[in-house]
Amino acid sequence: MTGKKTKSAGVLPVESLSHAEAAAELAWLARDIARHDRLYHQKDTPEITDAEYDSLRRRNEAIEARFPELKRADSPSLRVGAPAAPAFAKVAHVRPMLSLTNAFDEDDVRDFFARIRRFLGLAEDETIDVMCEPKIDGISASLRYEAGNFVRGATRGDGEIGEDVTANLRTLPEIPAQLAGKDPPEIVEVRGEVYMRRADFLKLNQTRIAEGEPAFANPRNSAAGGLRQLDPKITARRNLRFFAYALGDIRESRGVGPHTHAELLRRLKRWGFAVNPMTELCVSVDAALAFYRGVEDKRSALPYDIDGVVYKVNRLDWQERLGMVSRAPRWAIAHKFKAEQGQTVIQNILIQVGRTGALTPVAELEPINIGGVVVQRATLHNEDEIARKDVRVGDTVVVQRAGDVIPQIVAVVTEQRPKDSQPFVFPKACPVCGSLAIREPGEVAWRCTGGLICSAQAVERLRHFVSRDAFDIEGLGEKHIAAFFTDGFIKTPADIFRLHARKEEIAAREGWGDISTAKLIAAIEAKREIPLDRFIYALGIRQIGQATARLLARHYGSFTAFRKAMTEAAADSEGEAFQELDSISQIGPSVAADLVGFFAEPHNLDILDDLEKKEKLRIGDFVSTAAQDSPVAGKTVVFTGTLMTMTRHEAKAKAEALGAKVAESVSKKTDYVVVGEDAGSKAAKAAGLGVKTLSEDEWLRLIG
Repeated sequence: MTGKKTKSAGVLPVESLSHAEAAAELAWLARDIARHDRLYHQKDTPEITDAEYDSLRRRNEAIEARFPELKRADSPSLRVGAPAAPAFAKVAHVRPMLSLTNAFDEDDVRDFFARIRRFLGLAEDETIDVMCEPKIDGISASLRYEAGNFVRGATRGDGEIGEDVTANLRTLPEIPAQLAGKDPPEIVEVRGEVYMRRADFLKLNQTRIAEGEPAFANPRNSAAGGLRQLDPKITARRNLRFFAYALGDIRESRGVGPHTHAELLRRLKRWGFAVNPMTELCVSVDAALAFYRGVEDKRSALPYDIDGVVYKVNRLDWQERLGMVSRAPRWAIAHKFKAEQGQTVIQNILIQVGRTGALTPVAELEPINIGGVVVQRATLHNEDEIARKDVRVGDTVVVQRAGDVIPQIVAVVTEQRPKDSQPFVFPKACPVCGSLAIREPGEVAWRCTGGLICSAQAVERLRHFVSRDAFDIEGLGEKHIAAFFTDGFIKTPADIFRLHARKEEIAAREGWGDISTAKLIAAIEAKREIPLDRFIYALGIRQIGQATARLLARHYGSFTAFRKAMTEAAADSEGEAFQELDSISQIGPSVAADLVGFFAEPHNLDILDDLEKKEKLRIGDFVSTAAQDSPVAGKTVVFTGTLMTMTRHEAKAKAEALGAKVAESVSKKTDYVVVGEDAGSKAAKAAGLGVKTLSEDEWLRLIG
């Protein structure tokens, strides 16, 4: 693909994308969405609206649906939220705290009901009851009770690991210290939403302004910030509230658990929790949509912020069968409200340079208040996005927000365009180092060719290396990395582990001193041992996000094996090592090319030698904790033929939930082929390769 302005992420219809264009756009979407996840879930400082974020995810899902072979291991569809912040102890959720798939119109909701019917194999006349409830705009929390006593509370975090905020949650009056009623469950995990009422939010801001402090942007951010305070007294002053809406885990010492979501909510009320009084059981898709319209009409009169309605399948046994897909349950969906809009003026368009050299345009906006939030910046993504909307400096633009953050640019008001307006010309040189910028075929972004001579790229790569999801070196933030790089203290990742030799120079710097320097050196020394997946991610290889790094770590097991395989693959693109890499599920040709490209560069190998041999980093072997008790964990399974007890979709979902790797084709590395009725060539191929075949009944017995 050339630099023509008709090719771009989100510009062409999905059905018009070529294979290369689709792969390139999925790579960009994975990186961009991951960044927005971190800003929203960890820092409570999002940069785009809910509507813009949702549109990015919908685009990603649409491309994956058309090109399933290109689905990436770091796909946003496989991820929930962002990792836990380092200020709190980490809590592993017994069951993942999932995000929700979004619906934006009635057709999306009808598709949701149709998917449930197909997945479960239901007849057209069978009723699908759903519980409908307002979607509170707050922060999710999980509460663990043992023998009826509240023992621990956590945020959602990345869905798997959250933050321990028990002390802060104890300050909320709507969270009981002990469950009411007789015979509470032996263990129960209650999930719900922490939020702030509008009246309390306004009082808080009045107090802050009177004390000379800046006002908060909105109730959601205020609630999230309040829940993450290190001092519970500050949390208590926020007057936070809690609505319970689900269970994460339950172990009954006697009796049985609830059978429906409606029964679950009644039980939560008996235990002493507040349950949203507007929740309603609807027996059809039309009834659910009528509920949505009714809530939307009452939205402005509610004492708290909501951003949509959630539909949940009422039968809990159906919820269990439906399970989850990637980052979301199949049995629930969020029907979002329409976005708010306003007009403002673009004052300037700046170019930022990322660690991979990508040049990203950012619009600086004349400040505008939309729904009580002042917004000033918006990403323009790339050259083609600017060209598609014909965005220019000085333009009046329509912007929208559906949440509490910087809006997306919807359109340009051309009739208000200044007469001397000129189209924006995307720079063909890096604004930082002056190196040539190029746009490769199949790419949507221009990239600086300066590589390590570009200070922006070098600094961004070093920032990535020490970031929370990589080496996670506390005290070595973005400003310190930039300053140490400028002064020549750090030029390569290994230099970080040599900073102890400069401790006197660091201590003499403004804002440092002996104590803070000693803490930094201790934090660095504590990171000389790192898990394999985090190390692979820390290297900053293009298209290698956390999920892909974990996939590679799981496949190769050790850094020695991984490096040997990558080096051999880089040396021979037709050899066995490259073929093995290319055959890994979710590792497509584009990702494989970036991996071998990294290991083909001598200076990258020098960096690895410097880290591993000179600085003696200890890179741990990969140890999977997923589905440890499952007999099929780590096994490759292929399903063929018609299954009688469940649909094919349900069978695959169950296998993946048990830690198995589901493949579409049979090879000598396949462990099991599950053969249903009318099986075709896959069963024959399995027999020819000596792969073990199982009947449906044998498979069910195997997985228990």
